[in-house]
Amino acid sequence: MKTKLSSAEFYFYTCLAFLITAVILLFPADCLSFALKGLNLWFERMIPTLFPFMVLSGIIIRMDLTDAFVKILNPILGGLFRIRPACVYGMLVGFLCGFPMGAHVAAQLYEQGQISKAEAAYLLSFCNNIGPVYFLSFVMPVLSLEKPAPFLFGMYGLPFLYGLLLRYTAFKEEIDACTGRKLPARGQTSLLSAMDESVFSALSGIARLGGYMVFFNLLFILPVLAAGIFSLSEKTAALFTGGASCLLEITGGIHLVGNSAPYLVLCILPFGGLSCIAQTYSMIKNTDLSITEYVMHKMILTAATVLYYLLIL
Repeated sequence: MKTKLSSAEFYFYTCLAFLITAVILLFPADCLSFALKGLNLWFERMIPTLFPFMVLSGIIIRMDLTDAFVKILNPILGGLFRIRPACVYGMLVGFLCGFPMGAHVAAQLYEQGQISKAEAAYLLSFCNNIGPVYFLSFVMPVLSLEKPAPFLFGMYGLPFLYGLLLRYTAFKEEIDACTGRKLPARGQTSLLSAMDESVFSALSGIARLGGYMVFFNLLFILPVLAAGIFSLSEKTAALFTGGASCLLEITGGIHLVGNSAPYLVLCILPFGGLSCIAQTYSMIKNTDLSITEYVMHKMILTAATVLYYLLIL
């Protein structure tokens, strides 16, 4: 549904579009370089790590195998969080497979009728995080971090505890009502049909993620130009451009920051950057789940992470 922009929004977006167009025309080589880095990151990291999981998860959901998949962990996580097995599956995939699989799976489970809107919103509030494989194999080596335990807790322990807190506070009544209500029976889907639908859905999703990565990496030119305009010192300029780039697109931003400001990156990681928000929206836009509520929860988790690192430092 289209919404009419206010006069202020209309002029703001018009000026922003004009600015970005002018920058691309005036600095084509730099823009091409940043866009190419985004394309390489998508091709080398996102496709190999995310696409197989998106297809496999789609097959599991469409064939209604989620309950069997989490049969061993459901007594523990399902009992602790008091959620149905399909929610346990969404939580498990969200934490293990990483962003944006948390949002993708929550939306798919909701669209397939395996969880309610309240349960999908609950999963979205804390399960859409940077994946542990990405964190351990890419983030920690680039930031030159040792002793992973405190950083793993900051990255995954805090969202886990936040989800537990939400279950018994903000979402208590809604989830209790959903857990006690039986969902309509679902029809069976054949393997070939589930695979075909999952591959098509995964291709569409991964292509959109690539577009966002290329576009937001291209925008790295804006903080670079701003640092030059304000004549920042080399060290300050590097910190400014790296931090601003992380807020735009986290993977490319980490490349720019390197190990010069590890705690700055660690505090931005839970938020994920504007690219992550846009990608999450693309995962849930066909549902009535709220991107505004998602951003609110991300900001709360980011604040909690900042506090955590201030305490352990």
